Parts: sequence; structure tokens; C-alpha cells
Amino acid sequence: MTDQKFKVIIVGGGSSGWMTAAYLSKAFGRAVDIRLVESSNIGSVGVGEATFSDIHLFFEFLELKEEDWMRQCNACYKIAIRFVDWNEERRPFYHPFEQFQLVDGRRTAQWWLKLRPGQPFDYACFTSPYICDTQRSPRFMDGRVYERKAEGCLQPSERGEKPLLLDDPHVQYPYAYHFDASLFAKVLAEYAKARGVSQIVDDVQSVELREDGHIRAVRTREHGDVEGDLFVDCTGFRGLLINQALGEPFVSFLESLPCDSAVAMQVPSDGATEGIDPFTSATAMSAGWVWNIPLFHRIGTGYVYSSAYRSAEEAEREFRGHLGKRAENCNAAHIKMRVGRNRDSWVKNCIAIGLSSGFVEPLESTGLFFVQYAIEQMVTHFPARGFSEESVKSFNRVIADCIDGVREFLTLHYVAGSRRDTPFWKMTKSDLVVPDALAERLRLWKTALPSSRSINPRFHGFAVHNYCSMLLGLGWRPQHHAAVLDYMGDDHAMDAFARVQEEAHFLTRSLPSQYEYLAARYGWLDPRRPPAAEEQYR
Repeated sequence: MTDQKFKVIIVGGGSSGWMTAAYLSKAFGRAVDIRLVESSNIGSVGVGEATFSDIHLFFEFLELKEEDWMRQCNACYKIAIRFVDWNEERRPFYHPFEQFQLVDGRRTAQWWLKLRPGQPFDYACFTSPYICDTQRSPRFMDGRVYERKAEGCLQPSERGEKPLLLDDPHVQYPYAYHFDASLFAKVLAEYAKARGVSQIVDDVQSVELREDGHIRAVRTREHGDVEGDLFVDCTGFRGLLINQALGEPFVSFLESLPCDSAVAMQVPSDGATEGIDPFTSATAMSAGWVWNIPLFHRIGTGYVYSSAYRSAEEAEREFRGHLGKRAENCNAAHIKMRVGRNRDSWVKNCIAIGLSSGFVEPLESTGLFFVQYAIEQMVTHFPARGFSEESVKSFNRVIADCIDGVREFLTLHYVAGSRRDTPFWKMTKSDLVVPDALAERLRLWKTALPSSRSINPRFHGFAVHNYCSMLLGLGWRPQHHAAVLDYMGDDHAMDAFARVQEEAHFLTRSLPSQYEYLAARYGWLDPRRPPAAEEQYR
């Protein structure tokens, strides 16, 4: 008689639920009984999703190529985030996936502080801004990635070596994606179900606990009790299992990240005539900021704001004024955000993933990054028949460190920026609670740009080049450049800046536009307009 399979019950679908199901089905095959319970009555806002470039590791693990999923998700490429109106000068700047080059052992950001070679730091140090401005694709028409060192960088170096994980050292991929999150979930659902995941479409009426406080089952309307060994809470801000049933407290970040509400829309676009921006944009407004996520057939956009400074009606009115005629006849969805994290994301036999675990403002597209990291860590800490207390503590520690690290990085966006023209922006310079460790780092960064030793040492997805890019773009400047540069010649640095310009000129002339590449690659060949979503998937 064989032992009964270990049962994992995922409660909630969407991106987080189906990412979890797909990853587990690839990691464990059919050795683990995986079931996903989702309601047909809970929809998604569907405004579009922007991602980290590290999501390539997720696709590599699943062995999904771009042609396997991009067309089905109306996906486009993302090379950077463009920040607009975040500094006193109102100069837009790019935060790209591209890293600073090294010149004589020092990053070009440090050389830029000394030499100021006639250009803003992003245009002097990176080719990405030029590619973004001209709406180029990160791939040539033959499929080659424009940054040659990216080719093969995600593959394990030897046959049989374990897959790369997010916190493994690796070369950062030069682009990420924008896609329709609801369509993305459908692609992953088909992937997971083909590998043995059972889907139960039903409403959860209650969560049944055992005498020891563990979850015994979720009670559904039509399928009765769905019992399991391990339950994964992907129920979003509701936290149906982790918070409501198990009573785990939620730690708010609003004292540091002040925006608690959003109004979102889907607006039309025509890639054939307007082109498709290969970047997410974050535009500062009077009481928060607006995201803009271009998809092939439309744009997902929303105003993230503080309800202490704008009512929902005022925010929608300001948002529509920002969008102009494009927003006419577009419905607005109002969202109340739960900003912070659970004290612990693994409690008893329940693991929270996605919004039920933690959420910060979507300033740096960290939503699916948190999901991906939590899934990887769940597999790394996966329980045997019994639950190891030390393993649970380890999981909770790394998840908390990651979310707290991102909290610090996003708080920096507000406190280090030079804008202070409205009550909201004045508040960000005076009343936000700055974590002690970040406050100490900011004092240090007044004397020198961040180094790998002066940023948050816990893994949270951001490295020294991210900190340098944001500080320089926001208008934060150290009092002096690195003194060691005064003892070194400048010729190599000036040559490096010149090469950036040469490379940018070559790429903007040679790369196809994003619209041209995607239209040709995926059969969207009508030069007059992109196909409507309902035409694409009929």
C-alpha cells in the first residue's frame, strides 16, 4: 500500500494562484496532488501588469518561450521605467534594467558626477533611454537580443545544474514585459492543468480548522470540503485564510508609503500609428502618481494616490484631466490598497502568496516579483509530512526581508526627491517615517553614491545600480564625487561616454520598432491598426 500523495490546495486564481500552480506542477510533477480552488464570481481589474526582468527566470524554469505565451497575453517589451515630474526641475529620467559600465574599476555614475559630460546621467551612461525614446524593440528582427552579453545568461552553466533562482548571482536581463494579467493567468492555467493540476471552480464559504489550529479544509458551495496538507492563500487583499481564518496580523507601511488608493482604467491605443513605448511610466501628480503600461492593443493606466489628500471623486477628476480625450467613454475602477505585509506569511499549514502576503505601491513593478520569490522560497522550504519550525521561520524571515527591503527602496523615491510643490509632496519631505537603516544610508549617500556595501544587504531584488539611478534621477547629489577619481586620468571615462553615444546611435538605426517586431513576429501584420483582443482570441 502506497502512501497518499501530499496535497497542496491553492485558494484563489489570478496571476498569483496560477503562477504558483504552474511552478509547483513543474517542480514536483505528479508526485504532489495540487488543486486550485477559484470562484467564477471574482473578477480582476485587468489594467495590465508590468514586471521585473527577472521574470525570465520563471519562464526559463517552466521552459516557456516567448512564442508560447506573448501573443496570447497581448504582451510587449519593457526596457525601463520612465519617471516624470518627480524632481524639482520636472526633468523626466529613466530607471533602466541596464547596469552602469565599469571604467577603471569605477561605475560610470561616479565618473558622471565628476565630469558631467554635457548630458543627464541616464543619457550619458545608458543606451536604454535612446531605445525607449525611439520606441525600439530590444530584439533585432532575427530574434537576437540587442545586449549581446544577455544571450544564454539565464541558462545553467552545466548540464544537470539546478535552475537559477532570483537570489542566485546572474547577469540582469536587459528587458522585462508588459502583459494582460488576466490572459497571463489563463495561459498558466492551461500549462498547469496539462501537468496534472486540478481546477475546482466554486465559492469558498468557510475555512475549517483542526483542533491544533491548522487548516483542515476549505468548505465550498458545490464541492463540499476540499481537504489538504498545505494551503496556499492567493485570495488577494482579503487574506481569506491567513488573516481571516488564522488571524495573522497585518503590518501597515502607510507611515512610509502614503498612497492607499487607486483609480484605474483601460484606454485605447493604436500601435500602428502611435507606436508602442517599451517602458512603464510613473508620472507624479498632486497627491501621488500615475502608472502607464502599454500593451499591444491598449494601455493600462491608473492613479495611485493618498486618500488623505484626495477623495475618490477628486482623484478620478484629476486622472481624467491628465489623460485627456483618450479617457472619454472609459470606465474607472476604484481600488482600496492594503499597503504592508503580514507579520508572517507562513502560519500553521498556510502560506500566503501575492497580495494576501504583502503589497507595496507598484512604483517598481514588484507585484509579480513578490509572487515569484515566494513561490521559489516555498519550493526551497517545502515541507515533508511534518512541518519544520525552523524551516517555517526561515521562510518568514526571507520573505519579510525582501518586502521590507523594497519598502526602503520605494520610501527613497519620496524622501530623496526634490519635488515639494503640493501639500502631499511637502509631506513626503517632512512627515514620512523613514526606517532607521535607510535614514543612516541617506546620510552616507550625501557623501558618496551607494556602493554594494552601503545598500540594504538583504535580498530584495534591487542592486547598487538601481539605487544610483534613482538617486541621481530624483535630484539627490552627494556633496562631492569620489576623491579617488582625482588621482586617475579621465580619458578612459570620456571614451566610455563616447561609446555609449555611438552604440545608442547604432541601435536606434538598426533595431526595429517594438510595433514592427511584434507585428511581424506574432502575425499582427495589419499596418493600419492592431487587432482587437476579441479578434485575436476568437
